[in-house]
Amino acid sequence: MSGGSTRLGRVRTIGILGGLVLAALGSPAPASAACGGVEHFSPVASRGEGPPPLAIGDSIMLGAIEPIRRAGLELDVRGCRPFSEGLSVMRARRRSHSLPDIVVLGLGTNWTVTTSQIRAGLQIAGPRRVLGLVTPRETGGVASSDQRVIREAGRRWPRRVKVLDWVSYSVGHSNWFWSDGLHLQPRGARALARLLRQAFTWELPGTVTEIEPIGTDGGGVGAGGS
Repeated sequence: MSGGSTRLGRVRTIGILGGLVLAALGSPAPASAACGGVEHFSPVASRGEGPPPLAIGDSIMLGAIEPIRRAGLELDVRGCRPFSEGLSVMRARRRSHSLPDIVVLGLGTNWTVTTSQIRAGLQIAGPRRVLGLVTPRETGGVASSDQRVIREAGRRWPRRVKVLDWVSYSVGHSNWFWSDGLHLQPRGARALARLLRQAFTWELPGTVTEIEPIGTDGGGVGAGGS
């Protein structure tokens, strides 16, 4: 089977599993959210000044909606969502002047994450925002290129990219997950929310002169407006 066919099969499988997890958790989200409908949730309460961090995720976050809301983050989630769609959400929020200072992308379970995509995310965000990236777990607990790319981005752009290493954080906690090792049981949902709460401790990059350059292979730094 080709690599593309393998990935497509993986996406379909994860979408089905996501739907089963939602059903098991008794989530009020409609069945279409497993691999179709976009769900949006505001935080339960504000944890600081200004707009809350925005978490953009897939079926993994769908299993942790309430804990993440209680942690103070806004959510935009859809099952089977690839990284490229998360960038589209960021673009739309930027155009509507509603993109907050901190954006967390919990993506990569479906398809791949590349350095060029992360660079595009930085360009969309502009130099005065922070981009948080959650390392995605893989079926069977194996290491992946997605995890490596995200960690490398954190080292390359330390002021602008903050790595939320879910893979390392969840090691040894098989009871956080359902049988696929990806989707969250209630205690895993609470653990993911605790990890995402780190977003409230991040400092914003500041002025343009303090920003690490994005590089010539992906274009210059985007404008810093809202």
